[in-house]
Amino acid sequence: MSTITSAGNTGFLSRVKKTTQSLAATRRSWSDFLDLSVFNLPLPLSDATTRITQNLTHFRGNYTIIILLVLFLSLIYHPISLIVFLLTLVAWFFFYFARDDPLTVFGFTVDDRVVIGVLFAVTLTGLVLTHVWVNVLVSVVVGVGLVILHAGLRSTDDLVMDEESPYGVLLDDLDDSPRGAYSGI
Repeated sequence: MSTITSAGNTGFLSRVKKTTQSLAATRRSWSDFLDLSVFNLPLPLSDATTRITQNLTHFRGNYTIIILLVLFLSLIYHPISLIVFLLTLVAWFFFYFARDDPLTVFGFTVDDRVVIGVLFAVTLTGLVLTHVWVNVLVSVVVGVGLVILHAGLRSTDDLVMDEESPYGVLLDDLDDSPRGAYSGI
């Protein structure tokens, strides 16, 4: 019995480690992220939206950490809420992020949208019951504001955007189409 349990724990721990490494791989260098020499005002609005799109794609791991840090700091003076936040974070990680196979309950496969909906409802219920939903709302708005401000002011000239198009695979390999590359004719 202990070999089954330890094998299950080893499998889960290796999935947790793999997911954590994957999440850490999306984070970029903080020195690149905070390099003050690349900050300037974008003149046309289209330049600002392009910067925001490219920076959100390039620094998504850093931006996620910033928003979670602001949320965490908003809950510092609410220890019960902080515990609820950490428990729901573990639930999100276990039931959504660290899962490769579909969730099965009593022999039925549960759709990911249902899992997200239930986790969202549990998170909201926990926040409402601990009376910090306004704190969380304000901290998320502040975090998103900081992210948009950074993304709009940071120039993208020095970024390497190889396989990180915000449009995904929609624009990849246009030369491989049956009609060939677009020639403008």
